[in-house]
Amino acid sequence: MSAVRPSATDLAALHGAVLDWYAVNSRPLPWREPSCSPWGVLLSEVMSQQTPLGRVEPIWRQWMERWPTPAQLAAESPGEVVRAWGRLGYPRRALRLHEAAVVITERHDGEVPRHEADLRALPGIGDYTAAAVAAFAFGDRSVVVDTNVRRVQARAVSGVAQAAPSMTRAEVALAADLLPVDDEDAATWNVAVMELGALVCTARSPRCDDCPVVGRCAWVLGGRPAYDGPPRRGQKWHGTDRQVRGVIVQALRESPGPVLREALAPGRDEQQVDRCLAGLVEDGLVEPVGDEHFGLPGVEEVAG
Repeated sequence: MSAVRPSATDLAALHGAVLDWYAVNSRPLPWREPSCSPWGVLLSEVMSQQTPLGRVEPIWRQWMERWPTPAQLAAESPGEVVRAWGRLGYPRRALRLHEAAVVITERHDGEVPRHEADLRALPGIGDYTAAAVAAFAFGDRSVVVDTNVRRVQARAVSGVAQAAPSMTRAEVALAADLLPVDDEDAATWNVAVMELGALVCTARSPRCDDCPVVGRCAWVLGGRPAYDGPPRRGQKWHGTDRQVRGVIVQALRESPGPVLREALAPGRDEQQVDRCLAGLVEDGLVEPVGDEHFGLPGVEEVAG
């Protein structure tokens, strides 16, 4: 994918169009409120990974009410944290958040660190999340690149229908080139481009007529050529180990105590259940309790 950096004039026009659109059309999410703490921003970013925001918001509110600071989450048992994760998916994220809360409490006096390097050093926090927290919690001029940003860049600047299957260095460099110079504008630009990709410049049915940059979009001006890159394969779900792992964890969430192994995923292939249980135990999401019982981390032994 090739891209030519817009001229200073074009870049200023691009910034103005997107930022003005965002000021009117952004969704009123609680972690975007100026009063939201850096901890609240960090929670939202981890919870939102590969998860629709409509599912994230109620769980985020529950967590912020129950554990409004890292120290309060760190004091909770890992099992209860996994239970409170609900159906957000990828429950290892809950454990990593708990581990991050412990590190923040022990090494950063209970305050979310503001520098990207310190954020990246937290358990489960990668480049994207560190950059997002630096931008959205602290207003830093960091480069935040997610799937939506990549798609908007691909169309508006590079003139192709979709971004590459995996993020490239060129995409990150382009995102850095497109950042406004002003720190506050840069932080807003990051979230504005994400919002544009989520609401208008969508993957399957882009609403080009509603796009604030349709008149300067390289893809539209080029006749909206079809995607001709490597094939994109959808993720299979039904019958996969990931689905069975989810069934097991959900059964443990819904139980007040340990569950007999046979009751965790009835009707599933025994070898698959054993394989998934072994993986969950290795990941720290499930613990063996007594003979043939399993529970969330920190559960008590089976009585009698």
